Amino acid sequence: MTPRPPGPDQPTTTSPPQSPPQSPTQSPSQSQGPRAGTASGAGAGAWAELLRLPALFTVPGDALAGAATTGNRPNPRTLLAIASSLCLYEAGMALNDWADQAEDALERPHRPLPSGRIRPPAALVAAGALTAAGLALAARAGRPALAVAAPLAATVWAYDLALKRTPAGPAAMATARGLDLLLGATATGGSARPALPSALTLATHTLAVTTVSRGETRGGSPLAPLAALATTGTLAWTLTSTPQAPGTAPSRCPAAVPARHPAADTLRTVLAAAFVATSGRPLLHAALNPSPPLTQRAVGGGIRAMIPLQAALAARSGALASALLTAALAPAARRFARKVSVT
Repeated sequence: MTPRPPGPDQPTTTSPPQSPPQSPTQSPSQSQGPRAGTASGAGAGAWAELLRLPALFTVPGDALAGAATTGNRPNPRTLLAIASSLCLYEAGMALNDWADQAEDALERPHRPLPSGRIRPPAALVAAGALTAAGLALAARAGRPALAVAAPLAATVWAYDLALKRTPAGPAAMATARGLDLLLGATATGGSARPALPSALTLATHTLAVTTVSRGETRGGSPLAPLAALATTGTLAWTLTSTPQAPGTAPSRCPAAVPARHPAADTLRTVLAAAFVATSGRPLLHAALNPSPPLTQRAVGGGIRAMIPLQAALAARSGALASALLTAALAPAARRFARKVSVT
């Protein structure tokens, strides 16, 4: 899963939700704007903002990268794992805003809940329903997948309700993202073991981005973006220097194990470079000036960088088709992020 997956927003005053940012010191009564949503029901735009729909493009790559480590081609159980991941991710988005109502009323009054466009009970019901759907889909993919999805769901709820503002918050978010990749591996091949190195890589990136996100509303020290920048460089070097053979998960048909494509190594190098460019540049800017706007851009860049990172992990396992499919999600994520914030 992704931070706030962490995330910034730009508060507004008495103008409509899309207006420019304002100081977080304004009171909720000065900034909530029209409350028609509470009486007539929230519109699709409010729900898209609450659920941060463009961030969904960063989710399928988790399962595809996990599936690639097993040595098996994606199958119907992989699709179930992707669907389960999407549900659990969106459950976390809805629960996050429900848990942050008081804070958002001061710092992000244009968000759907403090602005009154979505009722808080509706967000909580959505979080519960999406969690149940995610677990049901994982169960359809098999017991190994459910054994990963259950702690994943528990981690999401624990992060939003209890751990987010504690020292354990970034580690919890990183754990959730790593488990999401393992969900794809267990659904596809039945075992999480071959996916552990890829899960650790993805979790490490998530840990760095989540740590940076803690300064997104008030700014902070340049140390967090500098550490994240160093982490980005280290992960990129690891991706290009240590190929990972596909796993040895059992398969009923030998033909189900794909041969390593000769272009996979070239592709993972290109994708690792894209990962560095997407995440590294805004992190450098935030390190030079750790102001809230630049920190928010660094967090957004880190979230978008999930896609080339996932694609590079798939390419490292020799799954060229999965890598290309994951990478193809990046332009759509970038386009939709211009309309709805991913953070």
